[in-house]
Amino acid sequence: MKILGIGGMALPMSQTASFFYNPGRRVFKNKGIHLFSKHLQWLDYDGMAKAAREMGFDGVDLTVRPKGHVWPEKVEEDLPRAVEAIQKAGLKAELITTAITSAEEKYTEKIIKTASQLGIQYYRMGWLKYEDNEPIPEQLERFKTQFKALEEMNRHYNIHGAYQNHAGDSVGSPVWDIWYLIRDLDPQWLGCRFDVRHAMVEGMNSWTVGLRLLQPYIHSLDLKDFQWKKEEGRWKVETVPIGEGAVDFPAYFQLLVELKIEAPITLHVEYPLGGANDGATQITIPDEAVFEAISKDREKLETLMSVD
Repeated sequence: MKILGIGGMALPMSQTASFFYNPGRRVFKNKGIHLFSKHLQWLDYDGMAKAAREMGFDGVDLTVRPKGHVWPEKVEEDLPRAVEAIQKAGLKAELITTAITSAEEKYTEKIIKTASQLGIQYYRMGWLKYEDNEPIPEQLERFKTQFKALEEMNRHYNIHGAYQNHAGDSVGSPVWDIWYLIRDLDPQWLGCRFDVRHAMVEGMNSWTVGLRLLQPYIHSLDLKDFQWKKEEGRWKVETVPIGEGAVDFPAYFQLLVELKIEAPITLHVEYPLGGANDGATQITIPDEAVFEAISKDREKLETLMSVD
């Protein structure tokens, strides 16, 4: 992909930022567009890194969790290999996605320590669930204790952990509960991975409030799109390609500019893609069909990041 530079000279996208500046426009300043490696788990490390590079990404957000590209029990052996492959392809290896929810879990410290030693700057945490048989305030207090311990471990290893807001009925769905859990913590070490798709599913008109509330704690972003679909008389959420759904990306990026949020972006492609959308290790459609869909989303995202 090429763009026109000064004097009409064609510049390859690799020699520019992830997007370009047009006079008279405010542009959201991201720290690179990264591909969620979940969607390439049918490829080995070298194949995954090569594909991400050829699709124009700046880096890879690597799955380091059960059934991910790197399994927790093999993190000390396999994470260095994965990072080496990503960097050899000329890409950034700054983000990982984990299942970590507690400093006491078996592989938590190994994952955090190994990631930090390899120069990884951010990790996404795993999910916490609310139990029906215990008052929610009591559960939140317990989770606060867990988060505090993780903040201390992150500080020790010089890495940032982030809990993602997610539609549904788990911890983080209302967004306000994330703020309650992290409000007394140092945002340098533990914060929120903000996902506007999930925020809009749960608060179509109030998502801006949640974003403003969490702004000091946001150091990374997840992006995808959705639409409402009626099936058998019931409404459901359906993930769709970037720009084809209900997410108001122009308003979102404009607010990110206003709030001075500058963060790496992880692109998710969770609409039907022959299993690649779900992290399959074998896919049922041609490789090129997956690459074409992902590339189209990345290109659309770059267009949307230019804010009028």
